Amino acid sequence: MVNQHSFESREALEIALADQIVSLLKSGIAARGKGALVVSGGRTPAGLFQRLSTQSLDWSKVVVTLADERWVPADHEDSNARSVQTHLLQNAASAALFIPHVNGAESPHLGQADLELALAVLPDQVDAVILGMGEDGHTASFFPNAPELSVAIDAQGSQACMGVTPPAAPHLRMTLSLTRLLASRQIFIHLCGEGKTPVLTEALGEGATEDMPIRAVLRQDATPVDIYWAP
Repeated sequence: MVNQHSFESREALEIALADQIVSLLKSGIAARGKGALVVSGGRTPAGLFQRLSTQSLDWSKVVVTLADERWVPADHEDSNARSVQTHLLQNAASAALFIPHVNGAESPHLGQADLELALAVLPDQVDAVILGMGEDGHTASFFPNAPELSVAIDAQGSQACMGVTPPAAPHLRMTLSLTRLLASRQIFIHLCGEGKTPVLTEALGEGATEDMPIRAVLRQDATPVDIYWAP
């Protein structure tokens, strides 16, 4: 269920990945009148977001949300929502509906119930999920040794999202659960940089899922996974 695609440049990767995402969103709109996209933050997807923002698509029929988020204000430099607003929800894509993770609660754990309600506007199966991978093998906010990890990566779990306490990374997090991420037509893992190659090789090998939580995505057989990598 895991396919790997390597590109000579980030631009080539972004062109190919944007085409795949737009195709999935268009077919979702055609099938049920709504497209749904789950994205990740950080620096890696900025160029992809900018390319997506200009694509010919009825963005008014697209719902966008995050795979995970740091529990910081929307204008904070570490906010994934800020990255999405700055790079994706521009141009044609400014018409999309965006569901941020951070709400008025003091912590993600206290804000979980309200986000669960907000996420109810998503279709049962979203069209595409874009994930990244950290050098510790985390994806979304599935961090090794996080106290909430076993619940977050339980493929039989019933929660759509949950608060997470990273053992080392800054800020409390909110993450979609593995169950919610797998409820998608396609998962893309978007990786850039030579440093990610040995991490990916290790993640695809043997070892405990808890040590490299991205294995929870790579080892399941419910949803196709495509890895897009460029130097």
